[in-house]
Amino acid sequence: EAASRLRLGDGLEPGVELGPVVSAAARDRIVAAITSGVDEGAEAVLDGRNAHVPERPKGYFVGPTLLDNVRPEMGVYREEIFGPVVGMSPVASLDAAIAQINAAEYGNAASIFTESGGAARKFRYEVETGNVGINVGVAAPMAYFPFSGAKRSFFGTLHPQSRDAVRFFTESKVVVTRWTSEDQGPVTGVGR
Repeated sequence: EAASRLRLGDGLEPGVELGPVVSAAARDRIVAAITSGVDEGAEAVLDGRNAHVPERPKGYFVGPTLLDNVRPEMGVYREEIFGPVVGMSPVASLDAAIAQINAAEYGNAASIFTESGGAARKFRYEVETGNVGINVGVAAPMAYFPFSGAKRSFFGTLHPQSRDAVRFFTESKVVVTRWTSEDQGPVTGVGR
């Protein structure tokens, strides 16, 4: 219900909660993934394929989409979509959910909604994804937290928004020194 009330538009305008995707190709790819999921048996509880923003007729908009009964064999489950699409997969238990997530080829993010600290802790330690959300819909960290997935979701050689990236592009130096007296004399022999 809350997702259906999200305001689409120019992401720089006040009050807009969901902006366009980056290109027509991205929009078409996301819409095709949603269509494929529905064709394979997922239920579109909320369908954003025909999103239209009158103020931005040339924008590449996809509205929030919620697919229920998504199964691991479906393309919409197996592939990363990178659009405003959430797929829900019914499972019998927390262990079954963790096993299903860990069996996936990709591992960008996974979230759990729970009032159980024990379930949250188990999920946190056992799920094999690069980003974990607990009572958070999208585990999107702020800068300086590594933002990259695990398995085939990992991109590049580093987690680009983390201290690792700063370390990679920084030349560090370790200096170990010992002084035997307070007066070391004039500076000589400096240069290359």
